[in-house]
Amino acid sequence: MAGLFEEIPGGGVAVALDEVEISILRSLAVQLLELVGPGDQPAAGEDPLAALFAEGPSEAPSDPALARLFPDAYGDPQADPDDAHEREVRANSAEFRRFTENDLRERKRMDALAVVRSLDALATGGEGGAVLKLADDDCKRWLGTLNDLRLTIGTRLEVTDDDDAAGTGELYRLPDSDPRKPMVMAYLWLGALQESLVETLMP
Repeated sequence: MAGLFEEIPGGGVAVALDEVEISILRSLAVQLLELVGPGDQPAAGEDPLAALFAEGPSEAPSDPALARLFPDAYGDPQADPDDAHEREVRANSAEFRRFTENDLRERKRMDALAVVRSLDALATGGEGGAVLKLADDDCKRWLGTLNDLRLTIGTRLEVTDDDDAAGTGELYRLPDSDPRKPMVMAYLWLGALQESLVETLMP
């Protein structure tokens, strides 16, 4: 294993991580938890089942990274908002968000928390790092969090879909002195991890 996920006999996957990589992954997952938010907790004496029927927001988040994590289900952001058809589409999108965003936020929180816990459970062997082993259920949570981290970092870096697909954007040729360079390297590394994990899970 050279820092990428590989299948292991008997099921599951594994990846060798050094201490720096473990620290970076954990830090990014914790930052994702903070970005997504803690969620609404039932107040003392309140029926916890009420949270299952709580309505979420109907407007997209103002933070571009959050808007990327929780995009509108329908509509074109570039479309004319005064167009009658577009108004109807956006109304449907707002209604959809109202009933789905809370659940989506909770899933993203649970995925990121699972990543943090699995990293915390690693017994590192000093400078050699450790081997992270994941069962099938953990793989799905890791895939979700790796994707969310890439979307968040890519939004902060203003990476376009064309840049991401071609790998030829300006950000990929930054000099080491550019303050964005570490974030770009993390973005590329997360992409490689995500791709290797997807490949190991393919039948």
